[in-house]
Amino acid sequence: MKEIPRPKYLQSLISKKENGLIKIVTGIRRCGKSYLLDPIYKNYLLEQGIKENHIIKLDLDERENKLYLDPDELNKYVKDSIKDNDMYYVIIDEIQKVEDFESVLNGFLHVKNLDVYVTGSNSKFLSTDIITEFRGRGDEIRVLPLSFKEYTSTYPGTVDEAWHEYIIYGGLPRILSYKTEEEKSKYLIDLFKETYLKDIIDRYNVQKIDILDALVNMISSSIGSLTNPKKLADNIKEISVNTIMSYLNYLEDAFLINKAERYDVKGKKYISTPFKYYFSDIGLRNARINFRQQEETHIIENILYNELKYRGYNVDVGVVEIRENDKRKQVEVDFVCNQSYKRYYIQSALLLPTREKTLQEERSLLNIGDNFKKIIVTKDTSKHWITEEGILVIGIQEFLLNENSLDI
Repeated sequence: MKEIPRPKYLQSLISKKENGLIKIVTGIRRCGKSYLLDPIYKNYLLEQGIKENHIIKLDLDERENKLYLDPDELNKYVKDSIKDNDMYYVIIDEIQKVEDFESVLNGFLHVKNLDVYVTGSNSKFLSTDIITEFRGRGDEIRVLPLSFKEYTSTYPGTVDEAWHEYIIYGGLPRILSYKTEEEKSKYLIDLFKETYLKDIIDRYNVQKIDILDALVNMISSSIGSLTNPKKLADNIKEISVNTIMSYLNYLEDAFLINKAERYDVKGKKYISTPFKYYFSDIGLRNARINFRQQEETHIIENILYNELKYRGYNVDVGVVEIRENDKRKQVEVDFVCNQSYKRYYIQSALLLPTREKTLQEERSLLNIGDNFKKIIVTKDTSKHWITEEGILVIGIQEFLLNENSLDI
């Protein structure tokens, strides 16, 4: 398989190089974290003239490195590898396997000629500890499965063929190495069961595996739909809301799903419940339901959510109150996207075949009442256009492939 360039993440690493902080690369298993550091970032360092023996690389998943799961042995190995005063670059895969890894990494910060990069697959081991153990000393780089643009960069067929594959099998990098539908399906189904769910069950000592399975099935079947722990518990029956909340947290901690909270656009406040869940990889979601429910509306919405997160936006589900027939009612804006001073309102629609349908999709956007950009993303592959009300309408493929699509 051709090397998959990941320029966004490479630039992020380059910008953080030698900044005196621990660079912590997190993300769902098999999304390409290790590959980002080696070969992509390692090759960059070598191209910049860094000597091979000044790059200290350890993969703690490999049997021959079992010794270094001991924090004292890991600390000794890295420090013994330093032979001069030049900068050394430490790359450690799956650091969370090391007991008390926080103290080891904090110790590395006191070595002036060490620049440290680590990966991990679990947010409780990493993201939470960045806030506590690494406050002001850690820099997190969250890696997602391949965006559609990254996916097409090495896909051998046409863009339309790539899209057909992407909405079914998602963007885990290894998918591109499989040739048949059977191979791709088996890879995703096995990965979900034997890696992701097994990790959660083992780590949290989950006893009610059947409940976890039922919950995963429900979330998979209702991506983009409003829900809450009580509703999920009522549907599963004979399970407490607290247990459902814990299991949802486990799934989020494993980076399998993301929660989008509801935001009252006019009231400028968050609504505690209900909320929506999206899968970090649509292929994993499809695999979980055995590729049965291939409803494009929700799949496109999930892919769009992931793209906005990939571009670095905080993404909420918008709620706008409108008056209709002398009654007040709430209508939804699919996504409210914020980044620094920027804000965009985005609606996902399958098609806009008529003026009436366009007005229907515009309704919530036109009732927001501010001047931030408003966009409707559709399945249509024709060139983007502007509605009579000044709203940008753009096809999903164009939106995903043009990194400046939000500002057209």
